[in-house]
This record gives sequence, structure tokens and C-alpha cells, in this order.
Amino acid sequence: MQRDDLVIISTEDHLCEPPSLFDNQLCGALLAAAPRIASDAQGRPVWAYQGQSWPVSSCAPPLDVGTSGAETGPVLHPVTGSQDVHARIDEMDASGVAAALCFGDALGAESAIFHAAPDKALALRHLRAVNDWYLDEWCMAYPGRLVPLGILPSWDVQASLEEIDRLARKGLRVIALGANPLLQGLPPIRDDHWLPIFRSLADNDMTVACRPGPGNAALETGSLPGAGAWVSGMPLAAAQVLADWLQLDALHSCPDLRIVMPEGSIGWVPFLAARADLMDWRSPAWERSGRRAVKPSHLLARHFCHAFRWDPSGLANWAEVGEDNIAFAAGYPRTMGPWADTAAQCLEQLGDMPEAVIDKVTHGNAIRWLRHEALFEQFSRSEVTVGALRVQAAAKGVDTAYP
Repeated sequence: MQRDDLVIISTEDHLCEPPSLFDNQLCGALLAAAPRIASDAQGRPVWAYQGQSWPVSSCAPPLDVGTSGAETGPVLHPVTGSQDVHARIDEMDASGVAAALCFGDALGAESAIFHAAPDKALALRHLRAVNDWYLDEWCMAYPGRLVPLGILPSWDVQASLEEIDRLARKGLRVIALGANPLLQGLPPIRDDHWLPIFRSLADNDMTVACRPGPGNAALETGSLPGAGAWVSGMPLAAAQVLADWLQLDALHSCPDLRIVMPEGSIGWVPFLAARADLMDWRSPAWERSGRRAVKPSHLLARHFCHAFRWDPSGLANWAEVGEDNIAFAAGYPRTMGPWADTAAQCLEQLGDMPEAVIDKVTHGNAIRWLRHEALFEQFSRSEVTVGALRVQAAAKGVDTAYP
């Protein structure tokens, strides 16, 4: 398959919530009390809320992708599309990305800013406003191009169930849950606290998006901590998270529950499946659990989809990972992802995969696991291939010289 014939859905991109997020969602006292952009003592931008502050950092640093030469000018700056949805679509067109699931920077990062707020009733109102902005203003500005994603007030099970029901009625099908809720002072993921939430998600045909990164700090090894070491080891952190999540009672009581791990990669998946089956067979602790009728490897295949950014060795073993359990993540606008030459780097990793499997890995699995049928309800395939999107970008005057 040629690069321009690919259809690409990214299951992990990022956005920086704009300062105007609440302006169309709230008014009066609720708007006045909403999170707002301020500056810390060093002059750095932060979200200020209920006496606390949260850094605006994940999407703020510029991504230096160079220039395309004096004749055509600089490449469109990726950070523009971190906050502005119209620029974001231009950048998706230029890189050939048909649709994207975008995770929030501060307000949407596992809803941590609301978990930490002392006034939880007020936090619930503002959390719901974030969800409404994401769906109504971010995603519906370009139906089919952006995958709706919600967050939950998971400190309150009943409020979470009500929010799941509300969002399902609006058509949202993906909910972000933190990999390690202990970091927010909540019960561990295997606690009964979470079972009603998982059941409701399954009943409403919703997918859990579980990112291990925000729940795993850099290891303290005695040397200076480095982001490079942390990011390099993130897929291994994802394996640890998944080993824990494989013990969820919900996997047995909710056979339709779907969990996507957007930044975990795939090379470790066959090993974990074999290791978990070995423990299921040989470990007395697992034998007492009474779960041997369903092997962990079966649960892994039935409930989990794994996304890759750059994992050629994992893709070389795609049959062992499972052709129905692999999706792609562009990582916009992170430098360690394949952005901005998304299509070229994606194709480079696919090797001699059959075209039918390429279609699954690049977009088919994402549509099925995220329930994002809206892409092909809004567009024909020929309108959202890499080639067609790049032509569209060029016609709008967007620089497509990179790659």
C-alpha cells in the first residue's frame, strides 16, 4: 500500500484547553468560579482553581520541525492547533490524519484538577462543562474528524454513573480513566468502588481510555531523573498497569467492556500474555481466584487494544499481538511521536503487512474500539486518505512540505 492510500486515525493526540473554554458553557457565578489561566511566581502559565494551581505544560513547548525553505515559508506551527480547532484540522490534513482522539492538558488530564478541589459540588459542575465544551465545541466543529472523550467525577460513584448516562445520550463513547487512582486518593482500580462504573460503561457501549503515563512518575535510581528515561520506559509501565488491570472482576462480569491503552505500545504484549497464562496455570494464588476457566491471554485479547507510536519490532510480530488489537497513535504535538511526518513514519513500520491488516491497524480497529463510526458516516474513504487530506491542506494554503 502506498502512503497516500492510507487512512489514519490517531488514538493519542493532545490539546491545551483554551482560556475561553468556559465562556460559552457557563455564566454568572459559575463562570466566575471556573478554572482560569493565571501566572505563577515565575511567570509561567497555570490553571488556577479553588486556591490551587496546575501547570499548563503538556502542549505548551513548541515543536521545532524546521522550515520548508525561504520560498514557501515555515511549516505550520503545531502549538497553534493545540488550542484552536480550526488550526488543528489544518495540521491533521497536512500530516494525513483523518481523525484523532485528543487528551486534555490540565483540565482533562484524568480530571485531576477537579479531584483535588475542596468544593466537590462546584467541581462537578465545572467538570461537566469541560465535557460539554469538548464534545460540542471541539469535536462538533468538524463532525467525524475528532473523537469525543469524556472525564468522570470518579470520587463520587453516583455522580459518575449520572455523567456516563448523560454523555451516552449525547453520543459520546470514550471515557478517560487514570491508570493508578491511588494517586488521586481513590481506591485501587480493583476495588469494588469501580465495578458499578465499569458496568455502566459496558452497558452504555463506552470505551475506557487508560493512559499509564500520568500515573507513573520517573523512577528514582540515585542519578538525576531524566524525561528520556521515563518516556523510554513508559511502555514497560503500561505492561505493569495492564498486569494489574487483568485482575479486574469487571473483565469477567462485563464481557463487552473495552479498554484502549493509547500510549503503551505493543512489543511487550505477547510476553505478558504468555507470562500471565503461566501464572494462571502454576500460581496457587491465581488458582484460588477461581478464574482458570478464562485464561488471562483470552481476557487480554477480548478487552484490550494497544496503540503504538514507533514500534517496528512489535509490528513485526503483529500476528502474536493480534491484528484486531492494534491501533496507531500520532502523539501530536510530542517530539517523541511520529508527528509531523505521521503518514511516512506509520507506513515505514508496517513492512509487508497484508493490506487488510494495514487497514485494521491504521484506522479500522480504532473505529471499532472507540466506536467512531462517525468518520465514514461523514466522509467516504477517498475523502480522508493521506493523499486527499494533504491535497485539501495545500488548497487551503497550509504548508505540506514536511515531510
